[in-house]
Amino acid sequence: MDIGPRGGYNAPMSIQILPPDVADKIAAGEVVERPASVVKELIENSLDAGATDIRVEIADGGKRLIRVIDNGAGIPAAEAPLAFQRHATSKLRSAEDLEHIATLGFRGEALAAISAVSKVTLITRSRDESVGIELKLEGGHIISQRPIGAPPGTSMTVEHLFWNTPARLKFLKSKATEAGHINKILSRYALAYPEVRFSYVVEGRLSFQTPGTGDPLAALVKVYGPDVAGQMLPVEEVNDPVFPDVRVHGFVSSPTLHRANRSHIELFVNRRYIQDRNLTYAVIQAYHTLLMTGRYPIVVLFIEMPPERVDVNVHPTKTEVRFREPSLVFRAVQRAVHRALQGQAPVTRELQPSGATEDYRAQWAARRQALVNAGRDAPTPGQLAMDLYRSEAAGHEETPLVRKEETAPASPSPSQPRSDRLPPLRPVGQIAATYLIAEGPDGMYLIDQHAAHERILYEKIMRADQQPVPKQQLLQPIPIELGTHLAGLIAEHLDTLNQSGFEIEPFGEGSYLLRAVPAFMGQQDPEALLEEVAQGLAQRTDLVGKAREEALVTMICKRLAIKAGQVLSLTEQRELIRQLEACENPRTCPHGRPTMLHLSAQQLEKQFGRLGT
Repeated sequence: MDIGPRGGYNAPMSIQILPPDVADKIAAGEVVERPASVVKELIENSLDAGATDIRVEIADGGKRLIRVIDNGAGIPAAEAPLAFQRHATSKLRSAEDLEHIATLGFRGEALAAISAVSKVTLITRSRDESVGIELKLEGGHIISQRPIGAPPGTSMTVEHLFWNTPARLKFLKSKATEAGHINKILSRYALAYPEVRFSYVVEGRLSFQTPGTGDPLAALVKVYGPDVAGQMLPVEEVNDPVFPDVRVHGFVSSPTLHRANRSHIELFVNRRYIQDRNLTYAVIQAYHTLLMTGRYPIVVLFIEMPPERVDVNVHPTKTEVRFREPSLVFRAVQRAVHRALQGQAPVTRELQPSGATEDYRAQWAARRQALVNAGRDAPTPGQLAMDLYRSEAAGHEETPLVRKEETAPASPSPSQPRSDRLPPLRPVGQIAATYLIAEGPDGMYLIDQHAAHERILYEKIMRADQQPVPKQQLLQPIPIELGTHLAGLIAEHLDTLNQSGFEIEPFGEGSYLLRAVPAFMGQQDPEALLEEVAQGLAQRTDLVGKAREEALVTMICKRLAIKAGQVLSLTEQRELIRQLEACENPRTCPHGRPTMLHLSAQQLEKQFGRLGT
């Protein structure tokens, strides 16, 4: 006996084949979720037809009207009625074709699903025919058909979406929300197909249009605006021998540009937008230590591979895919993004304001050597932990703040790549014993001394395999009792700790003997530090492998870095800034917090009302 909807018992029902209209409405529920789903399917049909100009018009958020017009190949008049039958497609012929899909659509379900829950008007003309055809459908049934004069291409009008399924209609959001979802769909295809001109018309007004020139950067500027596009870094397509069949290219934001959620991470496989948690995590991991917790980058990433190595026939929406070698794709994506972040070269300089007036730039060029010389007349350094790092330079020539032969302008020209490293800075003073003020060729910098020193220490320790961290031998080894559990955690990471400047060796059960500490440790209690690090590791059970090692180094840096409230002499300020300039990622601490704020000369002039005077 079956339990009825009110908890009672119903007589068993005989098994029956569902009527076609009921089956179509159920199938439509998988493909057509909201107006944006309709737009997605129609745009994919247009792109598969070779269109170079696609116009999308909507009214009432797409609930009342959706119209997609293209200049593609069109549909032959004799085949137009067949296009609205389920499983009717021109994209494949056999099961073997599923392994080599090069088109966006292939299931033959979209038009049948759309017409089942709306009123559709199709006007299409094949390039090989002189006259087009018009079809009108309601609820999936053709109600009229006639020849019509039309340009080559297709116009698909979808009206009164979900008119015959009112329950579905109730779940739609406001027209502004639905229009926003459509805008998102359009933006994705504009990025993936820069050679196609996309136009988006809302309530009769042009809201969005891409140039369709084939320039990915032009599409990026149109979608995100020049301010954001100017802070994006190119992910260059390279022939990577490790991943010969996987090519990754696109754009990623610099660490200074981030958002509150991961919805701005756009991934495409063979120009098809996909949603993949593992690849999203690969991108986020590439930003490890560059972004604060809870902040995410803006990413537009294209992954290209042979079609037979990715299965796109996973879900009717075709946004989920299955890779034949997922770990290989994961590593390829992570490696490509990491390479772009290491390069730190913005996609264009022309999109960004100069950051300084020409007069200021010229003045700086004349004063650069004076700034270097000024740094050599400072008083004797204090005994801060950061100054102990000078011991590593023994026997090495000191690198000047600016090389004598360096004559390049402070800001690179549009043809020059601009590194995210800092320009030469001159310390001016300290505020609240926490922040440093520095002057640069492009304005003023406010530097968080604790966050800056964390970044310096982190990079020095992470480069320990290339250049050992200086150690300070203790006159008398210190025995440290940690207990069995914490001692086990220290044992697990003993190599990393010893690379960080410590010299630790086992000394009985639950005990260690400390023979040396990092040269920059100063007067801090090493026993308390090791206990704190061990307790921190005990709490981070979510991390494994390299991520756990990096977390360990981050904890050490946080404990050893200069603290807020610590007064620095001008020489100490200069030394801190000099070391920060040498960092690969000087603008964020290992936790992802910003190390500085930058106010350009132009911004200062604007604040003081000097522009235009």
